[in-house]
Amino acid sequence: MDFCLPNLTMKKYLLPLFMLLACEINEVKPPEPVHPIPSERQLAWHELEYYGFVHFNMNTFSDMEWGMGDESPVQFNPTELDTRQWAKVVKDAGMKGIIITAKHHDGFCLWPSAYTEHSVKNSPWRDGEGDLIKELAEACSEFDLKFGIYYSPWDRNHADYGKPEYITYMRNQLTELLTNYGDIFEVWFDGANGGDGYYGGANETRRVDKKSYYDWENTFALVRELQPNAVIFGDAGPDVRWVGNEHGFAYETTWSNLLRDSVYAGMPEYSDLYATGQENGTHWVPAEADVSIRPGWYYHAYEDHKVKTLPQLLDIYYKSIGQNSALLINFPVDRRGLIHEKDA
Repeated sequence: MDFCLPNLTMKKYLLPLFMLLACEINEVKPPEPVHPIPSERQLAWHELEYYGFVHFNMNTFSDMEWGMGDESPVQFNPTELDTRQWAKVVKDAGMKGIIITAKHHDGFCLWPSAYTEHSVKNSPWRDGEGDLIKELAEACSEFDLKFGIYYSPWDRNHADYGKPEYITYMRNQLTELLTNYGDIFEVWFDGANGGDGYYGGANETRRVDKKSYYDWENTFALVRELQPNAVIFGDAGPDVRWVGNEHGFAYETTWSNLLRDSVYAGMPEYSDLYATGQENGTHWVPAEADVSIRPGWYYHAYEDHKVKTLPQLLDIYYKSIGQNSALLINFPVDRRGLIHEKDA
């Protein structure tokens, strides 16, 4: 008998046996996951690995890193602004998206916000009719890049900063940014909060309780409602955390797990304990390593000869993505409104 090719009699008995085994195999349940595990939005973010930061705002024209908030909108006037050039540089470098400083600490807005006069609508750029957020969102769409928003909770221009009324203002602006410009992949909240500033002419120092003032629970809920697929970046998350330095380096052991209940967005002290994550962390909050291609985050002509070299950038690449962190690399767009040739 040829046992390799069963005859009809053998098939008669073997077929039910194979069917029974198949049913038993199908009933085997997969193993339970070891928690914590990433959400769907976090999984999509993990796949990006490498994306661009653009610091371009009033500080570009005041030649500062942190403006005081007393700058005039008239100062903002890029002569050759081309967001398509930004998108092309980022795309050609293999990056997957761009995050733009929509509002930095000085409070100047790159979109014509209905809630403040301190914005591009009162600048000479585009005769006051411009909307840089819209232009960049369209450029990202054209070049198949993800689009993200940086928004500073601190506002050194606004008279109500430090008062309950400012939280309403902040959420109104977030609503504008998260409903008018398409899909947002990341909402980036800076951890710097409170200090001296213009504050509508008060010219004083204002401190806030970073843990409670912004009512993060409801602020995050607003982001979830308006952009359910966006990850939220803060010092400690909730979705993505700061790597703890601005060199672009993660750590030899960088855990995605984090004991997040003990920290919060904008926390005043960010020790290595939180920067590296913890093996026994209760939440999945992976690290993002941010670094500028120059010493400063904003453009300064005196740094034109200090652009990081290719070997330096490659080292950053290995020590960020290669050590379980995403890489967010910053381009300080110049006063023309272009990524400088040396940076590109």
